[in-house]
Amino acid sequence: MIRVGVAGAAGRMGSTTCDAVEAADDLELVARVDPALGTALADVLGDVDVVVDFTRPDTALENARACIRAGVHCVVGTSGWDVGALEAGEGTGKVLFCPNFAIGAVLMMRFAAEASKHMAKAEIIELHHDKKLDKPSGTAARTAALMEGEVPIHSVRLPGLVAHQEVIFGGLGETLTIRHDSLSRESFMPGVLLAVRRVASIEQSPLVGLEHVL
Repeated sequence: MIRVGVAGAAGRMGSTTCDAVEAADDLELVARVDPALGTALADVLGDVDVVVDFTRPDTALENARACIRAGVHCVVGTSGWDVGALEAGEGTGKVLFCPNFAIGAVLMMRFAAEASKHMAKAEIIELHHDKKLDKPSGTAARTAALMEGEVPIHSVRLPGLVAHQEVIFGGLGETLTIRHDSLSRESFMPGVLLAVRRVASIEQSPLVGLEHVL
């Protein structure tokens, strides 16, 4: 049984993650961490094997560092922070940062990377709910990094959206569009649970991308 703590548990992604962990037979939710709940990460690190972080860009880095030092593995879904600031040797905990946990989004990024080898130009349009703090999204930034050439990113923040991305390619007399839509936050849960189960086995840390544990 893997003991799991969720940081940002009072938020929308955090609460959905708590529900998913509680429903899994091989996982045990032992901590809901959130200032709104009066709980702090430092108080629960001795009780958990893995922390799932859905907090804020300004707290994710220090949360990951605290986990590493405590020998606790950390699965981070918060985007907009500098993963490169984590250094090897800070501790024994491993960190897996996933810009997107949806299986379809991981496939979208892979298909876009392949298409960029053959199409002349591309641009990304990413659309998210109006409460998302970072622009561009972690998914869009990761997609562009995997593609060849310079790829402009356009960000849309509107109420009613969840998480959506189009990668539009242009060639001689043709276009190609690859699109992924998350219509509910439940779409991310299979990937979150997969990351929780496999983060302990990753050989490199920090590691970016759910595709490494698929």
